[in-house]
Amino acid sequence: MKLISRKSITAAAAVAVVGGLSIAAVPSQAASPAHDKASAQSGTAAPTLTARQLAELPLTDRHLTKHEKANLAIVLRDYYVAEGSHIDVPTFVNSFTKDGVFNDMVAGQAYRGKALGSVLPYMKSLFSNVHRDLKRITVNGDTVSIELSIQGTFDGQLQAPTGGVVKGNGHKVDAPTADFWYLKNGKVTTFNCFVGYSKMYSDMGVNFDWASAVNQH
Repeated sequence: MKLISRKSITAAAAVAVVGGLSIAAVPSQAASPAHDKASAQSGTAAPTLTARQLAELPLTDRHLTKHEKANLAIVLRDYYVAEGSHIDVPTFVNSFTKDGVFNDMVAGQAYRGKALGSVLPYMKSLFSNVHRDLKRITVNGDTVSIELSIQGTFDGQLQAPTGGVVKGNGHKVDAPTADFWYLKNGKVTTFNCFVGYSKMYSDMGVNFDWASAVNQH
């Protein structure tokens, strides 16, 4: 998932450092995926943010404490490892506390423990190039609030609740989203995600049947 926007991750400045891996302006400047994964899972180095990296972020308040910067770096790392091109499920899962939870608030689903590992692959199965365009970031102590868009190309398959499968059609998706991260001692305790599913499904070519709903009454 892009940490700022499609251009920012490929042509602007780095946004996070994960166990020695710099998410750099040019992908070739980054360490190898294997090195990144091993470092992140070992827990030997916490993600950090430099002044330059912070300057590139759409922060609502740039006067962050050291503690707030550390929390933000963890959240940005989670977005990075959820990017379609280099998903890293173990790093994402390990960023949560043992009883940590990811809440898909609109869908009414909660993921804990091993179930957290299903979140990233599911999104990639819908949009192989899934990423996040972060628009506004607010950090307040142990809470990180972000306005963003989930973007990607619908090239996977969507299981329909009525049965059957909706096959990818190459449509571009840009779904408004709001994420709220709550951390404690460097770990995510709760991640509440509010996705604009009506816009997402519309972009995918899946529209609600309002006529049938009206006729039922």
